[in-house]
Amino acid sequence: MKIAIINGPNLNMLGQREPQIYGSQSFESYFETLQNSYSNHTLTYYQSNIEGELVTAIQTYGSTTEAIIINPAAYSHTSIAIADAIAAVPCKVVEVHISNIFAREEYRKHSYVSSRVSGVITGLGLYGYNAAINYLQQP
Repeated sequence: MKIAIINGPNLNMLGQREPQIYGSQSFESYFETLQNSYSNHTLTYYQSNIEGELVTAIQTYGSTTEAIIINPAAYSHTSIAIADAIAAVPCKVVEVHISNIFAREEYRKHSYVSSRVSGVITGLGLYGYNAAINYLQQP
């Protein structure tokens, strides 16, 4: 299975940014672990801090992969454009959040993206990406 992982703003700072919330491991090193754990799948990773670039990545990977795992980060709470891009692609999409967005600030409890995806995983740390892959590989 070809799966694209798309991460939004500030997730390039994992391991440095608020480790009490997001942990101390960079996503790049975690991605290597994912690739080793799921070597029977082709995993691709993309990250951008720019909303339009994320929309383009969704459109591109949405027609060239079987699934997308997206962590839109702060854009979850603000981006109708990302939600619309997800609605336009034929592949399955799962939304992942490292922190439990429902245990945080009030404005983080709403996601425009959530109504457009197959499922939402929140609060499991980086393991949420594993959980998404496990879900996606089910028949």
